[in-house]
This record gives sequence, C-alpha cells and structure tokens, in this order.
Amino acid sequence: MIKHSIVETAFEKKSECLLVALFAEPSAASSKEGKSSSGTQSGKASPRRAAEDSNSSKAAPLSGVAAELDSQLNGLLSDLASSGEASPEPGSTCLVRTAGVQSSGDGEIPARIILVGVGAPSDISVQTFIKIAQGAASAALACKATDITDAWTAAVVDQLSDHSPSDNQTLSLNHGDSTRIEPADCFAQALLAYDAAVYRFNEFKTTSAEKLPKLKKVVFVSPDNDELSGQALRKSLKTAAALAAGMTVTKNLGNAPGNVCTPRYLADQAEALARDYKHIECEILDEKAIRKLNMGAFLSVSKGSDEPPRIIAMRYMGAKSGDEAHVLVGKGITFDTGGISIKPGLGMDEMKYDMCGAASVMGVMKALAELQPAINVVGVIAAAENMPSARASKPGDIVTTMSGQTVEILNTDAEGRLVLCDTLTWIKKFKPASVVDIATLTGACIVALGHETSALLSKDDELAQALLAAGQRSGDRSWRLPLWDVYQPQIDSPFADIQNIGSKGAGTITAACFLSRFTKDYRWAHLDVAGTAWVTGAKKAATGRPVPQLLNYLLAQA
Repeated sequence: MIKHSIVETAFEKKSECLLVALFAEPSAASSKEGKSSSGTQSGKASPRRAAEDSNSSKAAPLSGVAAELDSQLNGLLSDLASSGEASPEPGSTCLVRTAGVQSSGDGEIPARIILVGVGAPSDISVQTFIKIAQGAASAALACKATDITDAWTAAVVDQLSDHSPSDNQTLSLNHGDSTRIEPADCFAQALLAYDAAVYRFNEFKTTSAEKLPKLKKVVFVSPDNDELSGQALRKSLKTAAALAAGMTVTKNLGNAPGNVCTPRYLADQAEALARDYKHIECEILDEKAIRKLNMGAFLSVSKGSDEPPRIIAMRYMGAKSGDEAHVLVGKGITFDTGGISIKPGLGMDEMKYDMCGAASVMGVMKALAELQPAINVVGVIAAAENMPSARASKPGDIVTTMSGQTVEILNTDAEGRLVLCDTLTWIKKFKPASVVDIATLTGACIVALGHETSALLSKDDELAQALLAAGQRSGDRSWRLPLWDVYQPQIDSPFADIQNIGSKGAGTITAACFLSRFTKDYRWAHLDVAGTAWVTGAKKAATGRPVPQLLNYLLAQA
C-alpha cells in the first residue's frame, strides 16, 4: 500500500521527484496530438525544432508550482512545452533531470521533475483524469524515487473551479466519457493510480527478475480551491486508501492459483477478516448445511469435485441493528473446467478467475471495515469447484432448487447461475434493502461489451440508475442491457420449470433471466463482470473491478 500525506506547498520538503501539470488551451483539444516524450533532459533544453508541425498541441502557460519552478529554472519547462518535447496531451509525461541546470531562485530544486500532460481543464472527465493519473503513476515508478511530491493533482483541482463544464459534461448515464470529475475525486483517483502501479503478486515467486517498485510514499500538495476543504480532501484520500486496500484483497484472491484459493480458503479468509475487524461477523455453511437447505442446483455443481463447497456470509453492521441491509452476492467458482461440458484446454488456466465476483465481495467488505460507514451490508459468497468426474452432473440432468423450482441442466459449463440461484433464494432471510449479484457469468458479455465495460441488468430502474451513476463517478463503468420478458421463453424447458441455458444469442440476457426467476421478492440487479474482472493473455491479472463501483454505490446509500 502506498502511504500518503498532504502539504501546503511543494517546497515544504526536499523531494526526490516532483510531478507538475502541463495544461493545454481548450482550443488545442481538437488539434493534432503533440509528440509525447519518455526521454530525459539534462542541462539546457533542446533547441526549438526547425520544422515543428504547425498543428501540434499548443501548451498553455504553466500555472502554480510549475510556473514557479519554470521561473527558477529560467524558462526550461516552458521551453520544453513550446518545443513539443513535453506535451499537454492527457496522460503524456516528460522527465526533466535538473542536475547541472542553473537556478535563479534560492530554493532547492528537485533532482527530477515530471511534466504531466493534462489537456484543457474544461475537457477533463472522469475517464480522462484516470488516464492522466495512470500516466503520472507509471512515470513516477520509472523515475525510481522512494517518495514523490504530487503537485499536478492540486493544479487540476484549482483549474476545475475556474472552467465551467461543457454542456455534455454533466453526469450522463448514456455517454460515460463526458462525466465531469469532482474535485475531491481527483485526489482519490490519483492515489488509486499510484497504488495500482506498485501492486505486484509475487507470493509464489522464489526469485524475481523484476525488481519491486521503490515508490513507498506520495505527498500531495493541497489545492487553493475554496470549494474543497481540508476535511473533504482528507475524507477523499481516506476513502481511496480503503478502496485500494479492498481492491488489493480482490486482486490477491483472483490471482491466487486454484489449488490454493479453494472454497475452504475463501471461508478461511472471510473468518480472518471477521477476526481483524469488530464490525464484521461471519457465517459459514458447509456441504452438510447446504444439503439440509435442499440446494439441489448448488450441489449439482460441487458434487463433481473432491473440494467441498461453502456459502460464506459476512455481515458489516455499521447502522442500527433494525435497519435493512444491502446484500452483495458473489459467484465463487474457484476453478471452472466446465464439468462434463468441458472447456477447451487453451486458456483454461484463467478459469481460476471465475471466482472474481466472490473476490470483489470480499474486497468491498474489507473497504467497509476500514471506512466504517453508517450502513448495514451483507456480503455473501457462493463457493464451489466445477470439475468432471463420475459423480459430476450430466447434460440433461434435472435438479430441484431451494426455491422448489426444477432446472434442466443442458450445459454443465453454465454452472455459475446454478450456485447463484440457490444462494439468491437463501439470502431472502436478510430481508434486504437491495441485492446486487456479481459474477463472471457469460462469455457473451465479452462479445457484447469487450473488456472495458461490465454488463448491468435489472428490472428496478432506480437501482439500475444508482449503480450506473456509481460506475460513472468511480470510473468503473457498466452498461445496462434489457431484461425484457420477451427473452424469458428461451429458458423454458420441456421437462423442467427452467433450463440453464437459452437458445443461441443474447446469452448475457438469458443468464440474467434465469437468475430473475429467483429474485422476485426483493430489489435486485445483476453485474456480469466476465470481461472486466481480469486482464487475459500473457499479462493476465485480476483488475479489482467492480469494487470501486460497488463501494461507491453503497456509500451513496449510507
């Protein structure tokens, strides 16, 4: 975890590396991108390019700390901006080494300065800011400083109050790229970017070719913005630190191998969380208890494995005991072979990530325990392995769910909805204010939305809008798909009440239709995070999503 603190000015302490903002005039936003530089500068700035493209981004005057430094460095920073070696393009960076540079001031100049391109203030949306923060964090890591001073975030916040948003920059649930970022959220997103940049999962490495990041602490310069009080700034950073801690839990669980992160391991982690935080209580249902509740769908998945299933319920009680709780339900298939409907071998190793819904629930509970908001939340995990064996369910088998409805299993690789349907029936006991289930449920979701956006399905417009807004504010976005009754006949079975897959097409929707038949007694929404919970391929890694969206939603209900 990155440590953080706040100072009034960037020059209160000697800094190994100082990050400052480079703005562009609003008119430059539509012009051709200037060239980003990842190189270094030492001594005098390079001469102005003789054949500079006349359409390159026009840098606005440096402001605040950057302007003060530029004055002390005899115009070095503005020369770099004018020549195009430092670009105001959002997310671009330019490292400046000041060794040997003459200074006209009395103050000590940082050995390294990073110019962070932020673009035009009026064009900075949530997604743009996240891009800028990621670029700044990457550059900060590359400069190999132990602690850095971040002055660029304060500069952006100060400029945001001076530039009224464009007409399309109000909170929009139809076009997320235009959502205006709030000043306090700037510091939160910056801290999250630094924390994500230093995250490593090296638990199972005996040697590491990659050196661990040196960055340990970020010092934020406080803004002059009158709209952002010191209390609001500290609260924002506290929330971000708790969110980062929760996302780390989620990433660690997702990245752990399936032979370690089993249903019993998840239960152990939940019990450990309850021991660490007095506001968390934990209840574990073992296989015997699950069988006693007549959860035939759940057991149809787990029975093919030697690893016993678990249902895990973590209660965070931050409000009055009589207040209704909001319930999160996470799919926790700790490894998914597909069962008898076995998956192709290529890429099957990534099916350890099929429990990322459960991991996100654990991460949210960790964040809540850190923040202690006035809200009651129950986090529930449906944990099992899906394995082929002589005991495994076969296509065509019919099982009876806890609700009494029968299900024909046409495909054993559509197992997540089977463990979820019984769990969603069980959680009625909590008389929930709202229920959100989170699952890496369908490959169809990736076809529809790719790896950038989660799918949201709900018949409750108010709940759906609240979740969409939370995704916009946090930068962890989802897109609402229809959950219309016209899709329901696709999951009608000729032999049972329901079949566990629909006909070809609309796979994400028909999966949600299946779950909807078990959620009629409360307000419910479904998040399919199959495309967003982890990065696939050679750089495979859990992302920690949708913890930001879920935490933002819950804090808005507190």
